[in-house]
Amino acid sequence: MAHWYEGPLAAFDTETTGVDVETDRIVSAALVLQPGPAEPARTLHWLADPGVPIPEAARAVHGISDAEVRAHGRPPHAVVDEVARALADLAGAGVPLVVMNAPYDLTLLDRELERHRGRSLADHLGDDAPLLVLDPRVLDKHVDRYRKGRRTLTDLCVHYGVVLGAAHDAAADALASLQVVREIGRRHPGTLGSLSPGELHPRQAVWHAAQARGLQAWFERSGTPERVDTAWPLRPRRCGCGRRLQPGRVHSCEAAA
Repeated sequence: MAHWYEGPLAAFDTETTGVDVETDRIVSAALVLQPGPAEPARTLHWLADPGVPIPEAARAVHGISDAEVRAHGRPPHAVVDEVARALADLAGAGVPLVVMNAPYDLTLLDRELERHRGRSLADHLGDDAPLLVLDPRVLDKHVDRYRKGRRTLTDLCVHYGVVLGAAHDAAADALASLQVVREIGRRHPGTLGSLSPGELHPRQAVWHAAQARGLQAWFERSGTPERVDTAWPLRPRRCGCGRRLQPGRVHSCEAAA
């Protein structure tokens, strides 16, 4: 039987108005599907008018302007619904989904679905066919824990010999992340290749949590106030006080409001 990295994979990426998953919006999204390593990839691409101005800092990264989304972007409620349906189709077919730094893109999509459709990403997926996520950042840190240097997508592409097209273009980034994951699997067949995507998914949650705690400890030693979320591949909702909200339960702060 072929290893998972030799079979069908898909990859998802977004470009957004900023880096806050709770408040920022999707500007563009791409889903790349590739049946096998030597086969051509098919790309689905969406451009959304986020309904808010695109900050200059974000435009400088991805190059998408307010004028472009007003002229060619589609309503966000339609875009996020189509994206969620496409991801649900992949989950139903059992195709693993590559997402670089999954808690960012998937959480932002989840919040956009709540904002525009009143439903979460989990609601769109259902209970029978969950996403099988492969996160190159988590996988790389697990198999090569002590390697020095940063681990952005650009860095991983250099390390694994993957050509990155137009950086910060959703389609190019998605394709590159897919190819990086295939290469990680090829280089570590014993550590990763012997596991199925269904086995890798929960393991990555554990690996990410450990990696996040290590980074948090480093921040604390260096006096950096930044907080690192241990949740993967989706960050839970949080109350204004910072505590996680539990589905179906009223938080004490909400009850007192």
